[in-house]
Amino acid sequence: MAAATTLPASITPWKHDLKIAALLGAVSAMAVVAVFPYLVQIMPEKFEKLPVSITVLAIAQSVQALVMLGLMSLAGLRMGHRVGLGAPLLQHWLNRQPLEDDSPRPLQAIVIGIAVALAILALSGLIDPLLPEMRNPPAEADAAKSALNGLLASFYGGIVEELQLRLFLMTLLVWLVARLRKSMPPPAVYWAAIVIAALLFGAGHLPVANTIWGLDAIVVLRTLLLNAIAGLAFGWLYWKRGLEMAIVAHFSADIVLHVVTPLVSGGAGP
Repeated sequence: MAAATTLPASITPWKHDLKIAALLGAVSAMAVVAVFPYLVQIMPEKFEKLPVSITVLAIAQSVQALVMLGLMSLAGLRMGHRVGLGAPLLQHWLNRQPLEDDSPRPLQAIVIGIAVALAILALSGLIDPLLPEMRNPPAEADAAKSALNGLLASFYGGIVEELQLRLFLMTLLVWLVARLRKSMPPPAVYWAAIVIAALLFGAGHLPVANTIWGLDAIVVLRTLLLNAIAGLAFGWLYWKRGLEMAIVAHFSADIVLHVVTPLVSGGAGP
């Protein structure tokens, strides 16, 4: 992505970003519905205590995602024009904007995603024997069902989490510094935003970890460390290659973790 020294004016028409934001909001709404079978599998007791049906909850969450992720995407796109962040492929496909030669590298993104997944699996193998006994173990499911639920959940991770943590949050952090400096921030600012977003990405997984194990120190360390590794890689891709490549990498990592791993091991992924 661009790295000029002066702060550019946002000259992209609002209607261009509205088009992309509407698409991202709609896709996010579908991804939210898709993740529910996975959530029910890993937290069955929590869903047994719901005051409403899972269908009603899924619809409500989907509508909320349509609105909130659409607005967050629009804000991220508008801010991103000022600091060289955004969705270059979508801008090119939907709005005919020129595409930088070094932006779309899907093979690189896939390789990074797979490498992230392998690193997470390796660290899980070292840390998991130290974890406390599960308070609420996942529901039993055969490998095929676990893999299918993992596949559906991968769309949530790749799309919704990247819109929240990278397109919106990371862009916001860099944009705020740019506004204060009235110039393009140095690389250190982008790295700081990547780290902050990665840590918050890990923190966002603590409620699920708490439901399954409780929040012992080792559980917190595992949750933050494994997710931060992924967040750092996806943040770098967002900075250098654009939102789409971060999504590709995240989706690729989740496929290894939540589809391939259950099929190979016969159980749920990490």
